[in-house]
Amino acid sequence: MLLLILGFIVGGFVIIMGGGGAALYLGILTLVAHVSPSTATATSLYASIPSLIIGAYSHYRTGNMKFNYGNKMLITAVPFTIIGTILSHYISSKIYSWLIFLVFFCLGLQIIYQSFGKKKASKKMNPNRSYLFGVLSGLMVGIAGMSGGGPVVAGLLLMGLTMPQAAASSSYVLIVTSIVGLFMHATTGHIAWGAGSLLLFGAIIGAAIMPRVLARFDQRKVTKILRPTMGIIMLIMAFTSIF
Repeated sequence: MLLLILGFIVGGFVIIMGGGGAALYLGILTLVAHVSPSTATATSLYASIPSLIIGAYSHYRTGNMKFNYGNKMLITAVPFTIIGTILSHYISSKIYSWLIFLVFFCLGLQIIYQSFGKKKASKKMNPNRSYLFGVLSGLMVGIAGMSGGGPVVAGLLLMGLTMPQAAASSSYVLIVTSIVGLFMHATTGHIAWGAGSLLLFGAIIGAAIMPRVLARFDQRKVTKILRPTMGIIMLIMAFTSIF
């Protein structure tokens, strides 16, 4: 029951923030279900994929998806997911933690500055920067079994999309990278089917409900609240990655 409830909460929250929740599932599986890190890595991706699919469809119905940005991210995200999986056998966890810290810290500061800084700070970035954020997302999925939503959403926000648009556009990108990551990690780690399925079912319900709730509100007001929230979350994730 606890895993179902946690799955519902994570699935609903992360889908409106544009993530897949694999990093959170990773923590739940190791702390609550007490599974090994290698098993948790593969299982977290397994638990996040169905809710991503449901959430992406719900987002698509709202008309917020910007395929032009997402497709550019996929071009680099997919191959770097494979590269990241290969590199994961050679990169120490300490080095990876500091790399994640630098990425999340810099992106979090940029988003917060864009939210509260001067108007000139909200100037849109070149859409070609999507390739760079795709690389970061792919490496996160491949190396650590995360869904890689942080860099994707951060990049879309920095390029001028509203929070609902960024969440919608990132959801279908993460479906592809998570499937590739699951396939790659499943070859080196087992999947905890029982615990993973409980999280999965809860997440599906949360992911199906939240995008429709979000669509009922004014996008400008939603972005005004969720953009700085995303920045703060990324700063928190930055510091938790090294402690």
